[in-house]
Amino acid sequence: MERFSIIKGDIVKAKTDAIVNAANTSLLGGGGVDGAIHRAAGKELLAECETLGGCKTGEAKITKGYKLKAKFVIHTPGPIWRGGKWDEESLLANCYQNSLQLAEQYDIQTIAFPSISTGVYRFPVGLAAEIAVREIMSYLEVHPKIQNVVMVCFDDDTKLAYQNALEQYQKAHT
Repeated sequence: MERFSIIKGDIVKAKTDAIVNAANTSLLGGGGVDGAIHRAAGKELLAECETLGGCKTGEAKITKGYKLKAKFVIHTPGPIWRGGKWDEESLLANCYQNSLQLAEQYDIQTIAFPSISTGVYRFPVGLAAEIAVREIMSYLEVHPKIQNVVMVCFDDDTKLAYQNALEQYQKAHT
C-alpha cells in the first residue's frame, strides 16, 4: 500500500503533520523517543503535557509540536512487556488505533510512528511489528482521510522486523 512506508531514521526529524510519542503514562518526558521528542520540541511541550493529567496505557492524547517540524505530537503510552500474560498485545494495538483515530479527528493527513514499546519496555520487536502493521494497514483500508503513515525505525534490525511484518500482512491479504 502506497500510504504506508517503513524507514530508518529519527522520528524527531519527520516531516509529517504529526509524530507519535511512545510516552510514559505521566506524559512528562522520559528516555528514548519520549525524551528526544521533549528535548526537540522545547519546554512548551512539557508545559502543555502538565495540563493533560497523564494518559493510560493504550490511550492517546494530542499536543502541539512546538519547535518540531510536525504540527502535532500524539502521545501514547505503550505496554511494558511482562511475558504476554497481561494483555500487552491488545494494549499495544490500542496505541495504534487510538493514535490514528485522534489523527483523523484533528484532520492530520500524514503521521509518523516509532516502534512503540520495543525499547526499554522490552516488547518483542517481531510481535510488535506484526501488531503495528496489522493495525495501521487495517485502519488505512477503511479510513481514506489519512494520506500517509510512516513507521520510523531507530535501527536496521527494527526496520527489517517491520518490513517482514508488512510482507506477511500483504501475503495474507492478497
